[in-house]
Amino acid sequence: MQQPVSAANYADRIGFAQLTRQAFEGVDLQPLRDQLLARITEGTAQAGEGLDLSLIVQLLGDKEAGLAIQSEVLTFHQLFRTPSADPKPGLRLLALAADIDMGGNTPIDFLLEGSDIELLTLYVVKGVGLPEDLPEHDVAIVVASDSEECRDALALIEEAAPRWPRPLLNRPDLIVNLDRDKLYRLLADVPGLDIPATVHATRAQLSNLASGRIACEAIASELHFPMIARPRGSHAGVGLAKLDDAAALEAYLAVRKEQDFFVARFVDYVSPDGLYRKYRLAMVDGRPYACHMAIADRWDIWYLNAYMAFSEEKRAEEAVFMRDFDHAFAARHESALDEMSKRVGLDYFIVDCAENRNGELLVFEADNTAVVHNMDSPAVFPYKPPQMRKIFAAFTEMLSRHARAGEGSAA
Repeated sequence: MQQPVSAANYADRIGFAQLTRQAFEGVDLQPLRDQLLARITEGTAQAGEGLDLSLIVQLLGDKEAGLAIQSEVLTFHQLFRTPSADPKPGLRLLALAADIDMGGNTPIDFLLEGSDIELLTLYVVKGVGLPEDLPEHDVAIVVASDSEECRDALALIEEAAPRWPRPLLNRPDLIVNLDRDKLYRLLADVPGLDIPATVHATRAQLSNLASGRIACEAIASELHFPMIARPRGSHAGVGLAKLDDAAALEAYLAVRKEQDFFVARFVDYVSPDGLYRKYRLAMVDGRPYACHMAIADRWDIWYLNAYMAFSEEKRAEEAVFMRDFDHAFAARHESALDEMSKRVGLDYFIVDCAENRNGELLVFEADNTAVVHNMDSPAVFPYKPPQMRKIFAAFTEMLSRHARAGEGSAA
């Protein structure tokens, strides 16, 4: 029988937020990597140091090696602590994670910045499962994503969910609905919301489409050129392409080796001034909060490729977006956002969206693992820290509210 896990045998670690911040600020992580590697070679490294090493190696660009280190550590230790800023924590949060790359679990320690919350992370590993006795905690949250690699962990948590001793947020049966094709079916008929049908297509189907043997409608009724394609399971824009015609699809397949893809109709959401505007919102306890606004002359926007730091005009517009968010953007889309939140059902998730030419909320993606952080320079983005602290405060208040409710029900 597996040994019970208790709060007494967690392993301390530096954690995702602190190491990512150092990398973001240009700190050279190689000396720390070398130091931790030496401790592992000597046999003196603690489990938390092994997990930190895994993250450092991934941050330095070697995802495969970093994951191998992580999986090795998780075979003998699954519970880790990221200490709070307060030496006497006011609340203990248990995060339930999966053995996946650094982008596959909610980077929750960013959201706890400056709080008195102690974070315990329990990795739910296939073949090990959940401990017989859970570590003491006030509230728990599932941080594993909807990725295929997390399905075993989510299933184990779901099996235990009805017997969970404390409030359990972001239930696993709801997280799986965030997969791109499932999300479309969940939100397709929400008034004021536009979400293109995202459907699975095999390589064989797309090859037949490229050669003219089948039409777009054979894959999905609303599919047509131009379309968006991406490999199934890909993230951060890997393999994402706009395909204008069959020839473009044929050229795309020639350079992609994957067998399964997601395809969707392309929505041209360009603004009258010729620029594209893409928004990231955090949905916390059913309420939307502005995370960022990216402005660029290209449809495939990420905040980094919008180069917001280099444009005072763009930053001024983002500042107004954040300042006026509650009575402008959020008010315009109040009904759609409220209905989306109810249908998704998660306590915390992220929405990447825009506005289409009809003024509707155009939803690209919803997930529970996007990074919401306060790392941007306050000198360049002076309007951001107050907004991020607002999100963090809403998140920690949500945790506290559920913890208090759990105490009441336990009594």
